[in-house]
Amino acid sequence: MRKLKPPALKKGDLIGIVSPASSPDDFSRIERGVAYLESLGYKVKLGKYVYKRLGYLSASDDERAEDLNQMFADPQVRAIICVRGGYGTPRILDKIDYGIIKRNPKIFVGYSDITALQLAIFKKTGLITFSGPMLAVDIYSNFDAYSEEFFWMILTSKARGIEIKNPDGVDISVLNHGKAAGTLLGGNLSLLASIVGTRFQPDFNDSILVAEDIGEEPYRIDRYFAQLKNAGILNKISGCILGQFTDCVPKEPEKSLTLEQIFQDYLGKLKIPVISNLSYGHIPKKVTLPIGARVKIDTKRGAITIVEQVLS
Repeated sequence: MRKLKPPALKKGDLIGIVSPASSPDDFSRIERGVAYLESLGYKVKLGKYVYKRLGYLSASDDERAEDLNQMFADPQVRAIICVRGGYGTPRILDKIDYGIIKRNPKIFVGYSDITALQLAIFKKTGLITFSGPMLAVDIYSNFDAYSEEFFWMILTSKARGIEIKNPDGVDISVLNHGKAAGTLLGGNLSLLASIVGTRFQPDFNDSILVAEDIGEEPYRIDRYFAQLKNAGILNKISGCILGQFTDCVPKEPEKSLTLEQIFQDYLGKLKIPVISNLSYGHIPKKVTLPIGARVKIDTKRGAITIVEQVLS
């Protein structure tokens, strides 16, 4: 499949805002996020349904899919940023017009529940998307300086060879040593597991798997990795990057495996490089990752490098 690389973002461009999953608890976060983007010189267009709420969803499935399809179809919109994750994108994967996306490649940003949508988009179109800060989660208030700098750099720069680095004082850990290169695929582990075996699962041959999660007890993390193993995915990947597993603690520690034991059981015996503790996931200080881009791991250097230009 030929990869699609969206045009780089420039000051004055129009950014679309959509809610393909859940709505924020406080809608004023949307307004504050918009004010921030406008203060940087960008124009903003809100999806028709971003101020709706339907249980744990931001709107009906048809409405959320309509907003996303229309943002990709609008030739004036140069980038699309999600309001938040939560839950909902697996429900709309069959309602997305992937033909529109393929004909109108543009920057698409989100993480957490947005993972299922990003992987489906890559599978169906080859578009590189960006797993990173969202409007009503990270951008709306006190945007962490480390996250903010990397976010705008990766969305506006046509450079290749960008190194993905942790904040100062936060070290990368190594589970298995080695070097590897491949297509970066993954994101939120539970959402990845939710599309395994479906027509929305991308090909993991010679890929670099990245995974993070939040609020999942270790036995559930174990279950997700078992799903990847039993689906044959872990035998296909060339390397693995583990982000942050935030609040993934057992209710009864004395009756639980540790996350380290689980990672060792599923990844330690693979003859591939595996690194952990990347500042990526449900944390304030986070890197933005280009899902679908070619990256390289070198554990000796403790380095992750984006080896291709991700924007056109």
